[in-house]
Amino acid sequence: MFSEAEAARLLRVAQSTLHYWLEGGKRGARTYEPVIRIQPEGRRSVTWAEFIESGLLRQYRREHKVPMAELRAFIDGLRERMGVPYPLAHERPFVADRQLVREAQDEAGLDAEYCLVAEARGQLVLTGPSELFVQRVGWAEGIAESWRPHEDPRSPVSMRPGLRFGRPAIQGISTEVLWEHVEAGEDLGEVAEVFGLSVEALRWALAYETTTRAA
Repeated sequence: MFSEAEAARLLRVAQSTLHYWLEGGKRGARTYEPVIRIQPEGRRSVTWAEFIESGLLRQYRREHKVPMAELRAFIDGLRERMGVPYPLAHERPFVADRQLVREAQDEAGLDAEYCLVAEARGQLVLTGPSELFVQRVGWAEGIAESWRPHEDPRSPVSMRPGLRFGRPAIQGISTEVLWEHVEAGEDLGEVAEVFGLSVEALRWALAYETTTRAA
């Protein structure tokens, strides 16, 4: 469970944007329903499943500016078909149930450039943004168990809900703690030795923290 502010920082989106995805809101004279949640819950905390779905939503909004109305209809349709509250935090739509995803896309009127799956040579394949998202998630029994917050695909930095309270870590060590030690002027080799890491692993942790703080 994250605070809304921390989840927004980790996802690198404005907190007001994340709140709108989770709770909906008013824009002018119109009232909009949530995209991630089934209905507004009036809380400023973010569950792991909500965080994972927001990660995919961020990917599409950032790269494709997908209309929220289409996304909302698509997620609602997928939620109903799968019978789970957070269908995009589940591996099935991306691996085993791509036909189901296509049906939900068609019913929602999702434009081709925004789709999660597309047909190529008679096969349903993941589109670019959804493929990148799946590569950032670690799955266990169909459920998202980890997420790579660093956009560099080589990065070993990961987030797990049962480890370090879900905060970014490398080999179980908080990247923020490592960054604070180095920022205080400590030698990289000494910090790596104290925490039982290789210098290369420590550099990955620092690269992630530097990128996040510069955003």
